[in-house]
Amino acid sequence: MELIRGVRNIRSRHHGTVASVGNFDGMHLGHQAVLRQLIDSSARYRLPSTAIIFEPQPAEYFHTEGQPPRLTALREKLMLFRRFGVDRVCVMRFNEHFAAQTAEQFAIDTLVDGFGTRELVIGDDFKFGSARGGDFFALQSFGERYGFTVLRTQSHILNGERISSTAVRQKLIDGNFDGAESYLGRRYFIAGRVVHGQHRGRSIGFPTVNLKLNRGRAPLNGIYASYVRGLDERLLPAVSYVGSRPVIEDPTYVLETHIFDFDEDCYGRHLTVEFVEKVRGDLPFESFETLRQQIVEDCVAARKVLGLKID
Repeated sequence: MELIRGVRNIRSRHHGTVASVGNFDGMHLGHQAVLRQLIDSSARYRLPSTAIIFEPQPAEYFHTEGQPPRLTALREKLMLFRRFGVDRVCVMRFNEHFAAQTAEQFAIDTLVDGFGTRELVIGDDFKFGSARGGDFFALQSFGERYGFTVLRTQSHILNGERISSTAVRQKLIDGNFDGAESYLGRRYFIAGRVVHGQHRGRSIGFPTVNLKLNRGRAPLNGIYASYVRGLDERLLPAVSYVGSRPVIEDPTYVLETHIFDFDEDCYGRHLTVEFVEKVRGDLPFESFETLRQQIVEDCVAARKVLGLKID
């Protein structure tokens, strides 16, 4: 899979494609339906498939304070695009200039002149351009004018509810991981590079791997039974903490994972933490000793969730 960073890096060899545009935050079943249609169209036209996404996501750009927590960081999106067989991903820098573009300017500059798009595949709620002035019908009009067709996928409905990033986010916030998994088609995960922490966990007998979140915060807060992927062929059982560590009064949002029966150096490795069930919410602690006692209980609870032997 090829990564293209911005319209300035689109080359003549990229001209002629089938494309899709969107945030793809979470890559849920609705997004997957769009990607399946994209791959089908790519095969039909015998052209490469291109997904066009934005960084930061528009909601993050327009609402620097109070934006919804991101489901999927850029690296995670790229992992999933590769898994689903997309040929190219173009990451467009969403800034003041880009936000001011009209829908028609975007269609001309990016879809037509940039990629030579033959067919565009979009979700049923897709809107774009300045003040979100572009929608399916605007795209159809541009396509007739500039020579591309537009396909709109229908909403993905499960148990009477439309699957959306908002719905997935709320299920994760509520601790409904079975519901989130049914909407995602997989366990919710966070991937990242292992970085050095403050080594407080090791000092109280529970060493952790600390993953760089690459987002302001996640839709999780508390303690979770989890699995770690990426250290060997196995899924390694673990207990994970996501939050801002009130015990040390640090506002930084972190992901710290204690892997059961594991204590090896893995700094710099890229790992994936898959979340299974919420054990409890975040709590304040008066001391590291009370925190240590609670971690013992959390480990027992997580082991039970994962079906492990309790020592």
